[in-house]
Amino acid sequence: MLITAAAGTGIGFAAAKRCAEEGASVVISDIHERRLAAAAEKLEPVLGRRPPSILCNVTSEADVQRMFDFAIAEVGHIDVLINNAGLGGTATLAEMTDAQWSSVLDVTLTGTFRCTRAALRHMTARKAGVIINNASVIGWRAQAGQAHYAAAKAGVMALTRCAAVEAAPSNVRVNAVSPSLAMHPFLSKVTTEALLEELTAREAFGRAAEPWEVANVMVFLASDYATYMTGEVVSVSSQHP
Repeated sequence: MLITAAAGTGIGFAAAKRCAEEGASVVISDIHERRLAAAAEKLEPVLGRRPPSILCNVTSEADVQRMFDFAIAEVGHIDVLINNAGLGGTATLAEMTDAQWSSVLDVTLTGTFRCTRAALRHMTARKAGVIINNASVIGWRAQAGQAHYAAAKAGVMALTRCAAVEAAPSNVRVNAVSPSLAMHPFLSKVTTEALLEELTAREAFGRAAEPWEVANVMVFLASDYATYMTGEVVSVSSQHP
């Protein structure tokens, strides 16, 4: 199993930990060297060994290919890919620069495309595999200041559906999760307290999801309990209009 953006304390790390707890052989990657090393250290007691880890910038095709070559060399083959890498930001559309738009799209959508493409080439040849993408409810619902992120996540949903149709004849499943609000320390650093309070108020449970609650749905989609699901975007949300 290969998981991108698995460092830190967000959904990626939670997915790596939950998959490890279910017995998966996990390879993790991230763009942040220090956080990646810390994540590998935290996963060691769960796995019984330090998980293979590799730096990867998903905006670089060379990095993506190196990551896949590394993962295959470490664990033999990749049964499951979790595409978790994403980049956010806040800017109104009228004030948004080309650079802001492009950076969010390149990481969040095109990065997912690069990793999905590499995984499909490996999995379709083996006639087996699962890809799980991390989308967002913002891909469905409007939010001021999030045009670039919303467009990227809507693109991830469409990419998921198209990839699923193409991969089905090779027994490869492609699905996505669509969280609303999952709280972790990094989110609080890049989002204002007022916005977090507003988003939390929209949740039926009156709180944000814990990253492991989103990771549980990823584990389900990766498992044999979901063998007839492909092209689906599963909302992990208690958000009301």
